[in-house]
Amino acid sequence: MDLVPIRRALLSVSDKTGLKDLAATLAASGIEIFSTGGTLKFLRDAGIAAIAVEDYTGFPEMMDGRVKTLHPKIHGGFLARRDVDAHLKAAEAHAIKLFDLVVVNLYPFEAVTARAETTFEEAVENIDIGGPAMIRSAAKNAVAVTVLVAPEQYAEFLEQLKSHNGATPLSFREKCRRAAYERTARYDAAISNYLAKTAGESLESFQLTQLQALRYGENPHQSAAYMVADKHSVPWRQLAGKELSYNNILDLDIAIRLANDFATPVCAIFKHTNPCGVSAAENQATALQQAMDCDPVSFFGGIVVFNRPLEHTTAQKLAPHFFELIIAPNFAPDALDLLKAKKNLRLLEIDFARINATSEKDVRSLPGAGGYLLQEPDHELWDASALKTVSKRSPDAETMHDLEFAFRVAKFVKSNTVVFAKENRTLAIGAGQMSRIDAIHIAEKKAAEANLALKDSVMASEAFFPFRDSVDTCAKIGVKAIVQPGGSIKDADSIAAADEHGIALVFTGMRHFRH
Repeated sequence: MDLVPIRRALLSVSDKTGLKDLAATLAASGIEIFSTGGTLKFLRDAGIAAIAVEDYTGFPEMMDGRVKTLHPKIHGGFLARRDVDAHLKAAEAHAIKLFDLVVVNLYPFEAVTARAETTFEEAVENIDIGGPAMIRSAAKNAVAVTVLVAPEQYAEFLEQLKSHNGATPLSFREKCRRAAYERTARYDAAISNYLAKTAGESLESFQLTQLQALRYGENPHQSAAYMVADKHSVPWRQLAGKELSYNNILDLDIAIRLANDFATPVCAIFKHTNPCGVSAAENQATALQQAMDCDPVSFFGGIVVFNRPLEHTTAQKLAPHFFELIIAPNFAPDALDLLKAKKNLRLLEIDFARINATSEKDVRSLPGAGGYLLQEPDHELWDASALKTVSKRSPDAETMHDLEFAFRVAKFVKSNTVVFAKENRTLAIGAGQMSRIDAIHIAEKKAAEANLALKDSVMASEAFFPFRDSVDTCAKIGVKAIVQPGGSIKDADSIAAADEHGIALVFTGMRHFRH
């Protein structure tokens, strides 16, 4: 049964977007429309003829609308197999009409519970029962029934109807079936998560759908896809360039997180999910130059992120160099035109407000160990009440500002890490080493190669020092202040070393491992 003509439809939606045009087209095509409650009133007010479900079933809506479509005449009309005589005879015997199209979207549970003022009772009243039941029934019989669960599907449905003389092909109905069950799965997960949260439980479930297939994964022999819980929560859109790769998206994610963590204007360049240069200069072109100067070799082929609109003078500095991706809240028209001339350069516009409004969790799969890890995102920098200068020397206001900058950058570098900084810019970054002292040596080497002096800089470490050697080495380099979480059983040794060398040492009490 490939092509199925649409002769009878049931429409029952909370979101009325696009409904008038859809229903008007159905009515003009001679399709019989059944509807309920607010949807029925909407259609009739628009001058579109529709039959009330309660007139058809013989049972009124009751219990404040909790019961209206839970009836054999409804679900039988969805579930009856057209190729089974016994089903058709049962439908005829009980005056059950067969439905070819079901258009249902659900009570807005997610939107209602996203509001801080929503009460538990209001949330429960927005748990849809009849809607998911109708979607599941209709989707089960996709061989004969088309089910639409979102306004975004209407245009394609109408095109299919037009292309197939009032019918839909099986391929389209199967596509709709997948979307239907994805929607009910996400809906049930949202309810489960809300109930868990209100009960003080931390466990959550989630449902992912494919936003786009990727050419390959980290390597060409690995297949890959970009999955999302809700496509409307994706905070970026691509303006130009090639499609994003798996590795681009990994870098994009951490780049966005760093840029979003700074209230002041910032530019950062990322390579393999590590920043290789960060600057918070007020002049955007200067910030870019300082970020590139931190590691003049590694920025080649990197990803650049700004948390302010991209200016033309900055685009002029970017244009001569090879970058994979440039990210900004928006682009000045002349900057966009200049960069779009590089046909493979990916340009992305990011909505930082949307990031701040989401409550996504960090999720990591474990192909070897099995299962998944889930945690809250690392949004904090430190607790001001726990911040403590433990050395005899105290940092002045300017030095403290540099320490905060360096520690904020260190949050986004793979552990073990150290960040050397001065005057709102990184001078050297040692990333992802098995020992912290090795990270210091690598950073020192990179600074020398970039002709950047580390004397009178500050150093930040995302985790505590297990030995005093990190402080001793920083003293030889000429560092004037260090910030680290503290918490080692040998903290006293590090404090003693700082006092011996006249270095200001600040403990934050908060670690920022990034594995």
